[in-house]
Amino acid sequence: MQSRTERPDAVVDAPKGNWVDTIARPAWRPWLRLSRADRPIGTWLLLLPCWWGIGLAMMADAPRWADLWIAVACGVGALVMRGAGCTWNDITDRDIDDKVARTRSRPLPSGQVTLRGAYLWLAAQGLVGLAILLTLDRAAIWMGVASLALVAIYPFAKRFTWWPQVFLGLAFNWGVMLAYAAHMGRVDLTPVVAWLAGIAWTIFYDTIYAHQDVEDDALIGVKSTARLFGDNSPRILAGFAVLTVVLLAVAILLTGRNLLMAYAGLAGFALHLAWQLRNFQPDQGAVCLRLFRSNRDAGLILALFLALAGLV
Repeated sequence: MQSRTERPDAVVDAPKGNWVDTIARPAWRPWLRLSRADRPIGTWLLLLPCWWGIGLAMMADAPRWADLWIAVACGVGALVMRGAGCTWNDITDRDIDDKVARTRSRPLPSGQVTLRGAYLWLAAQGLVGLAILLTLDRAAIWMGVASLALVAIYPFAKRFTWWPQVFLGLAFNWGVMLAYAAHMGRVDLTPVVAWLAGIAWTIFYDTIYAHQDVEDDALIGVKSTARLFGDNSPRILAGFAVLTVVLLAVAILLTGRNLLMAYAGLAGFALHLAWQLRNFQPDQGAVCLRLFRSNRDAGLILALFLALAGLV
């Protein structure tokens, strides 16, 4: 586990020297931490499936100038909606977070933000996200509205299922269908298969992340795939990595265009997952955190090649 940064009010597992702790105005720091702005990896993992969706749509159809705005809108939307999701997660988990070493320094359990303030901050972020969503195609708007149910349910999943990572995957990869719909005006089989691939990918990377908390989770009765898989995690995660790659290969094939370029990106993505598995050490929290964060690079590799395949 990473050590606390130099600031006494910093969150324990935030990257050392992040911009919130170093240059943000002191009055804004608790709110930015509540939105996990000091840990941007979550924004990336929410955004990347959106960019996959744009690339797949361009491959299935053709690139449009409007795709530039869709990409930007997804970026802003991922930022504020990830922040809203984290705020909601911390509201629902405030009593649990106080009992876990890695999370008790978060703004709500540490007293930096009041519960009322957290609800107001949640509403503000949601309104910004809505404003961005309303600039997209009607099909994308309805997809965005439908995603709210998944976001609302996720924080409670670890209380009733050993598979909360599935619920995270359902929500975090919804953007591949939303962005595809923003371009195409509809959702067909291609983004649905990519969504399923993203769910498998989320189980892969979030199980690695959850291995940091297995001891604390066991003490307080919180469920996770890390606890469920236990010593079998490397073998089971290898299976989810393979499933991710196979489903993405099918989604790419369904577009029927510029497959070689897209499959080159998928190969890079697959090699990155293999590298993570080779370096995975379930009992080493710092290693788990580093590998989890590296999934930004894995997702960017695929997003770049899908975009190139859609443009040429």
